[in-house]
Amino acid sequence: MAAACAEMEPAAAPPSSPPAPVAASPGSAGLVCAQGRNLKAVLCQRCGSRVLLPGAATFARRELLLPAMRKKATADGDGDGDGDVLQEHWLVRDMFSFENVGFTRDVGNVKFLVCADCEAGPIGWHCLDDKDSFYVALERVAHE
Repeated sequence: MAAACAEMEPAAAPPSSPPAPVAASPGSAGLVCAQGRNLKAVLCQRCGSRVLLPGAATFARRELLLPAMRKKATADGDGDGDGDVLQEHWLVRDMFSFENVGFTRDVGNVKFLVCADCEAGPIGWHCLDDKDSFYVALERVAHE
C-alpha cells in the first residue's frame, strides 16, 4: 500500500506545485543571498562531505515530516512515525546539482535523502510524483 506524498506532510495541503522561494528567517539569514540561494556550501553534519555547492539551491519553507536521524545499523525499521517536522529547506530542482547525496528505497511515494559517504540521514525528502523537487532540511546539514 503506497503512501501518497501528502501523507508524509503533517498538515494536509492541496496538491500543488512546490512553494515559491521565500525570505529566510532570522536564524538562516547568513545562509541565504538576496536571490534566495545558498551562500555557503552544504555539508554532512557527521562526516563533512560536501552535499551542495554554494548557489546550487533555493531557500524554501515547507512543513515536512522527516524520520529521526539514526545510524544505518538502527535504521532498518520502516519509520514508525517518530520524526521531526521541519520547515526550512534548501530546494534543489535538478538531482544532478548535488555533489554527494544518496537516496533510500521508496517509502510509499517518497525517497529520503542521505549522505552518500557515511549514510547519515535522512537529511532531505523527495516525492516521486514531482521529479524536480528535492528538499534538504537546514537543521540536518552543516554549512561552510
